[in-house]
Amino acid sequence: MEKDLLQQVLDKLMEYTLSSNEDISTHLKISDNLEEIAPDVGKYIIEFAYRDIYSRDGLTNQQRALITLSSLVTQGTEPQLELHINTTLTSWLTASEVVEAIIQLIPYTGFPRVLNALTLAKKVFTQRNLEVSYNEETKLVSE
Repeated sequence: MEKDLLQQVLDKLMEYTLSSNEDISTHLKISDNLEEIAPDVGKYIIEFAYRDIYSRDGLTNQQRALITLSSLVTQGTEPQLELHINTTLTSWLTASEVVEAIIQLIPYTGFPRVLNALTLAKKVFTQRNLEVSYNEETKLVSE
């Protein structure tokens, strides 16, 4: 991949990546963790997902993040879901919007997967020092 294109792709990846908290799961950490046994996986994530898919026109980062979040909840892929709850928040969706998106999936994927997703969301919110509370008047409130 040429240097300018690679930088554009890395810039797109960083739009979804919180780098200020070492405890947060990121695509870069996944690549580093798999370097010894599957060094090409990181390259595939960057070159395919972020060059060919995430860089397309037609959707905002927030829309892409919600679509990915929904897909991962329905698949029950918790490690990847934790990563993408983070990317969703980094894409400027609120914690309340993440919770509402997950709740919206109950009729389509069922309570067990939604409960697992909400548990992971709570973990990520704690890591990021976000508070979400339920208030009868305003429903979900992010602080």
